[in-house]
Amino acid sequence: MTGRTKERAWAKLNLCLDVTGILPGGYHALRSVMQSVSLCDDLTVSVSPGEGNIRVGTNRAYLPTGEKNLAGKAAAVFRDAAGLADVDFAIEIRKHIPVCAGMGGGSSDAAAVLRALNRLCGTGMDTKTLCKLGESIGSDVPYCVLGGTALAEGRGEILTALPNMPECFVVICKPKFPVSTPEMFARIDSAAELPHPDTDRLVDAVKAGDLYGAAASMGNVFETVLPKGQREIASIKGVLRSSGAIGSVMSGSGPTVFGLFPEREGAEAACFVLRQRYRETYFARIPKSWDEME
Repeated sequence: MTGRTKERAWAKLNLCLDVTGILPGGYHALRSVMQSVSLCDDLTVSVSPGEGNIRVGTNRAYLPTGEKNLAGKAAAVFRDAAGLADVDFAIEIRKHIPVCAGMGGGSSDAAAVLRALNRLCGTGMDTKTLCKLGESIGSDVPYCVLGGTALAEGRGEILTALPNMPECFVVICKPKFPVSTPEMFARIDSAAELPHPDTDRLVDAVKAGDLYGAAASMGNVFETVLPKGQREIASIKGVLRSSGAIGSVMSGSGPTVFGLFPEREGAEAACFVLRQRYRETYFARIPKSWDEME
């Protein structure tokens, strides 16, 4: 078996993110509306006769290779599920999604590998099967296999596809301070009272094709327990809103903040201002149809 293909790994944003309890096994129960955006990593995936070896290379020297990388772990999971012990896998990743940013970069790379290998190897697995494989790789991987707009529940593996968000422009800004996801969950657990976002209201707005209603309903429970940097998050939001964002929120457990814009001009203006201070500022969009992004 020999072949090579290219695959895009779209960044994800949490339009809404809530923690609703603890699941059996100690995992946190989540409820989130997730959204793919046009910012992406570019992958080249190759298969050749061999002994089941996996090689992962990236343009970021600090990232792990082989099965220590989620993309390599995805290749191993696929290899074992498909019974391809006599095939070698090579994965080259050109990273554009910021790392440790709450944007699912590693998970999206893993999902892209599953899709690419399924196509290359002719295994004919459907999306549901690939999502199931993704569960053993990481909580965000099933969503990243599906992509688009979706409600994610449980650990993130219970997915309900939603209509596409209306077309809009997105400005994404990652400030420099680090955020520890385990520490953020610990803060959630110890909080006496948490203001929860209105996920149902957001879902209803998405179903109605109401961009302004969806933007107004965005929220992230982790913003309420940030140990530091809250003023910086607020400052970024201020720039986004003063430039015309109709909603802004932190993605994942942070620290990345994004804003939704109905007009390109406002988004470009916000990018210009934020890039003066934050190198990792990105312009992206949510298209009318993902077919046009292929």
